[in-house]
Amino acid sequence: MDKVYIDSIGSYNRLYGLTTKHPLVAAVDLRECSHYANNIEIKSDLYGLFLKNTPYCSLKYGRKNYDFQAGTVVSMSPGQVVAMNIAPDEISLDVFGIVFHPDLIYGTTLADTIDQFNFFSYSELESLHLSEKEREKFLFYFNIIREELESPIDSHSAALIATNIQILLEHLQRFYDRQFTTRHKANAGIVGDFENNLKQYFSAENLSATPTVAMFAERASLSVGYFSDLIKKETGSTPKDIIDLFLISEAKKRLRATNDDVSIIAYSLGFDYPAHFTRLFKRVEGITPTEYRTKLN
Repeated sequence: MDKVYIDSIGSYNRLYGLTTKHPLVAAVDLRECSHYANNIEIKSDLYGLFLKNTPYCSLKYGRKNYDFQAGTVVSMSPGQVVAMNIAPDEISLDVFGIVFHPDLIYGTTLADTIDQFNFFSYSELESLHLSEKEREKFLFYFNIIREELESPIDSHSAALIATNIQILLEHLQRFYDRQFTTRHKANAGIVGDFENNLKQYFSAENLSATPTVAMFAERASLSVGYFSDLIKKETGSTPKDIIDLFLISEAKKRLRATNDDVSIIAYSLGFDYPAHFTRLFKRVEGITPTEYRTKLN
């Protein structure tokens, strides 16, 4: 499999034989490709939003294959590596994409908010599946951006395009919220497993390390971003906050049941430094572990 590095809009367009209309952004209709790059591994410095209207195109992240199904949006961020395989019986790629370099949004509101769109870090199994109306909304903003790219570049071009990308991202966030809601039953099972795994983890007398969100996301076979958003949607709390509450609850049990020094309890809970444990305890409880123990007497 050939490896391709894409560092600019121009290099992306050359890969598919497309014309570059703007050096920092493209609204691509891959049905217009003059040639297809197949069986390749791509590392890109670009952001990308891709709507697939038909099946057949397969993406591979790491060791996992994913069928890029009709009506699916896949989001990609700079630094991601993606392997792509096109089925031999697909004559054309019915894919609409908005691809942009981070420099496009420099100095715009989107530059300050883009990290809030966690779906850029979701894995391939956590893509967004659109309804017909949602698909039309994606294409509406795709066409607005493409129309702007067909006009001569001026001092307003980048700001107008960035604004419409931001509006599209807000809509995609809304669509993801809808997807979380419609999958409530399945998501409730993930929340239950998370809580059970937490209890099991803290059943050990001495922990090798404090638990992390990444640890439980991996057990759920989800990316950290998707797992965090799912837990927040279902419980109202971030998984980090829930882990911290479990940690402090277990600490209080040990403070009540033993006369061990606070540092010993901190180490037994997996903290490398007792001061970190004390700061967390005070942040959650409002008092230090020593003050908590004193209040018990």
